[in-house]
Amino acid sequence: MREILGRRLQRLRNRLRSMRPTPPRGAPSDHLEAALVCATRWQWPVLPGIGRSGADDSRCACPDPDCVVPGAHPFDPGLLAATTDPRMVAWWWANKAGASVLLATGGTAPCAVSLPAAAAARAVVRLDAQGMRLGPIVATPTRWALLVAPYSLERLGELLYAKDHVPSSLRFHGEGGYLLMPPSAATGGGQVRWEREPAGAGGGAAEAGDLWLPEVEAVVDALVEASSGASGGGSRLAY
Repeated sequence: MREILGRRLQRLRNRLRSMRPTPPRGAPSDHLEAALVCATRWQWPVLPGIGRSGADDSRCACPDPDCVVPGAHPFDPGLLAATTDPRMVAWWWANKAGASVLLATGGTAPCAVSLPAAAAARAVVRLDAQGMRLGPIVATPTRWALLVAPYSLERLGELLYAKDHVPSSLRFHGEGGYLLMPPSAATGGGQVRWEREPAGAGGGAAEAGDLWLPEVEAVVDALVEASSGASGGGSRLAY
């Protein structure tokens, strides 16, 4: 079945290449490839980030001169436009080649819990030692995000209400949120990467409907404890 789905995805990519305009010379194609994998293989709704501007490519293209996540947030199209339609995905990245890949979290898509990289590495070691099976982990030089099964804001509120303290460095990417995906450029330098790639329920390559995601309750205790000792307090929304 995996081989059949792989061949179908390849045929779809070939058709899309013949349909879309030729991207600008020298523009990266790995962002389009990653967006198509999210949208078609895993059925995760995606959209392009706004991108950057300026001679040194360091400023966000949005109107905010002090944007804290330059190039790494939705703007036009907005978050509600996120889709799994491969034709729309191909059109977006043909016109915004190299744009970052954003996952619209929540609904039927994964949610995530993120924290500073050093604290996250400690938490992952602890959870591994406990024998807990983790899902995909998205990493930047400064933060890691652990993908979890979709949760509602009400469910999250009840979970956090039961905690004596939740560090500000711990962030939740639920319904109405988004997450920067590999291989996008990370804010502050470096690149987004998979610390752990998506895997199926049986441990093999993940396909639509077969992706393993833990429940948020299963990981949040260890993450709260690990992020309590994180430096910086999480006051800056840097990825």
